[in-house]
Amino acid sequence: MNEIQKKIAIKNKRATYDYEMIDTYTAGIVLSGTEIKSLRMGKASLADCYCYFDRHELYVRGMNIAEYYWGTYNNHQPKRDRKLLLQHRELAKLERALQDRGLTVVGIKLFINEKGLAKLQIGLGRGRKNYDKREYIKEKDVRREIDRVFRK
Repeated sequence: MNEIQKKIAIKNKRATYDYEMIDTYTAGIVLSGTEIKSLRMGKASLADCYCYFDRHELYVRGMNIAEYYWGTYNNHQPKRDRKLLLQHRELAKLERALQDRGLTVVGIKLFINEKGLAKLQIGLGRGRKNYDKREYIKEKDVRREIDRVFRK
């Protein structure tokens, strides 16, 4: 695997801003051939992506993997729902947690691991209110300022 493929990490910055992450998991994704080729080129987006359960299986909806340029009639649908692979214990824990009001599972980061497999980091999060978002921005600015002072 070359160096470019190792550096592919597509992030959903909006998720950490809109949600307070309680727990994170790393899940495998069931992809077709043209999807993984397009993903290795970095042609994906996690904007508005969330996860849901269907018959005790976890799926991601809203993840956009662009069509592969050199794909033929075998090309994939860019916004189709994709199955996520987690251990049974993790799936049961997430399904129980989603019974609580206000919790949701969102995609945080899409990357290719050292074995060349596509992984999606998902987070169990609680939605933030507007005043929480302002507080989060203030904390981030303070941390950035402290780091800047101590680096000098």
